[in-house]
Amino acid sequence: LSVCSKLCFAIGGAPIQVAGSATAFFLQIYLLDIAQINPFHASLVLFIGKAWGAANDPIVGFFVSKSKWTKIGRLMPWMVGCTPFVVVSYFYLWFVPPFTSGKFIWYLGFYCLYQTLITCFHVPYSALTMFLSTDQKERDSATAYRMTMEVLGTLIGAAIQGQIVASAHASRHCPLYNTSIDASANATEDSESSNSTPSSTMTHDFLRQAMVQSNFVLFCTYAADLRDHFQNIVLTILMSALVSIPFWQWFLQRFGKKTAAYCGISWIIPFAVMLVSIPNIIVAYAVALSSGLSVAASLLLPWSMLPDVVDDFRLINPHSKGHEAIFYSFYVFFTKFAAGVSLGVSTLCLEFAGYDTGACKQPPHVAYILKLLIGAAPVVFIVMGLVILLLYPITEEVRIRNKQSLSELR
Repeated sequence: LSVCSKLCFAIGGAPIQVAGSATAFFLQIYLLDIAQINPFHASLVLFIGKAWGAANDPIVGFFVSKSKWTKIGRLMPWMVGCTPFVVVSYFYLWFVPPFTSGKFIWYLGFYCLYQTLITCFHVPYSALTMFLSTDQKERDSATAYRMTMEVLGTLIGAAIQGQIVASAHASRHCPLYNTSIDASANATEDSESSNSTPSSTMTHDFLRQAMVQSNFVLFCTYAADLRDHFQNIVLTILMSALVSIPFWQWFLQRFGKKTAAYCGISWIIPFAVMLVSIPNIIVAYAVALSSGLSVAASLLLPWSMLPDVVDDFRLINPHSKGHEAIFYSFYVFFTKFAAGVSLGVSTLCLEFAGYDTGACKQPPHVAYILKLLIGAAPVVFIVMGLVILLLYPITEEVRIRNKQSLSELR
């Protein structure tokens, strides 16, 4: 594959991530503070929308695998056909309707529609990796190009949307204390603040999982003295991830994908502990730089391992062909389902903690819950994921053997 071919393939993933980063970081706070629907309804929108998108993935994968070849291929008609409708649904997702009673149905409908249409683009686009080349190294290289462009798209989306959100927060001129919080809550918070500096309440973690992405802006706004820094911290993480992808591409070729996954994904854990133990703004930016390295690994390595799984299946079932889209759709299904669960549960936790929609200041319990969602929960999920990774059967020896067997089969 030429560099031009890899770049043309990779550019296709950037627009998805521009929109995806905006929804991941800012849709929750938009629903709560701008659209001003209650946290329970917001949690339903986020969970049902993600679950709906996840359910569509295997269905779309099945229909893509059954599609007929055309002059522009079997996958391209799906991507070209759904793109205009994705734009329309995405626009209305960020539009506040001129009524109040039906806002929940409005956002649920357009979020589900957006998830369906983006699935019709993403499943065939990601499956296109298998059709670029039969060589594993070429596919890994194309995946690295794609991840670089997708992180760049995430960076652009977070930067543009982050500046909009930051300017909107600055224009609100919120009072120092929120009058909607009862006197007892204010008294408790005043007592806590008298014993610690504002920066000592800052506990944020890396942005690899949807739980962290969706709650990060809320954390910076209501649980830490980072209202004016969150967009810069997000950009620092994403820029670090962008420049780290070539390193992980070299690392996986040198030491193997499974080893690279363990090293890259677990890299963030000690820095998260350091951020909780030594909370200040300097540590926050240092952790942002370090977490970008882990973000790059968690983006690149699973997508690099997926083609090896497809090759292994083809060797076990040599007469079963054309199922690449189904494999990619099920991978996206599980990631979306996990994201939907985390978004729904985290927003419900805010509801139980007493989140006050549209308020400038939140009760102390909200800050405590945000700290748990940003700090402790992601670390627990990382450890669980690394334990499960022990069962992954395709080692470097198996991968090399499969490559040789496929060459003989072809």
